[in-house]
Amino acid sequence: METRHRARLAILELANMLSVPMSLNAIVRLNVPDAIWQGGANSPLTASQILAKVLPSGGGDAENLQRILRMLTSYGVFAEVLDDTDCAERKYSLTEIGKTLVTDADGLSYASYVLQHHQDELMKAWPLVHEAVVDPKSEPFVKANGEPAYTYYGKKPEMNGLMQKAMSGVSVPFIKA
Repeated sequence: METRHRARLAILELANMLSVPMSLNAIVRLNVPDAIWQGGANSPLTASQILAKVLPSGGGDAENLQRILRMLTSYGVFAEVLDDTDCAERKYSLTEIGKTLVTDADGLSYASYVLQHHQDELMKAWPLVHEAVVDPKSEPFVKANGEPAYTYYGKKPEMNGLMQKAMSGVSVPFIKA
């Protein structure tokens, strides 16, 4: 019976995996890693403090940001710190994984890779992957967007630029190493 329970939990986790990249996408769009990093300080901040940095004109929902931060903490992107002496709020700093999303001196990070891989055009193709099994001539991206990915990207300067920045962001660190 224990094996069956673990299997049920595992399939629930697999079915919800989309929440991880979508949450990464959210924190990248909000510039959360750079806000926490602050030029190398990586001082733990509360969700409210992070929100004040990423939305300096105000607004936003710190509770919703906290939910995202906690979920990504469970995947090792952030470290959660509870400091009862300062306040009862949770604080977050970047782990080594989270630091890959910080913009470096060359303006690069893995953040562009996260954004590029979750653009609407690519996301629209995923529900069609099964059709490539049924009909090997079927290309999910073509079916979703009307033309092959590289042709499509070639006509969209902003998407092409993001793809180039994403590829630089993931390859330049290895070249420098």
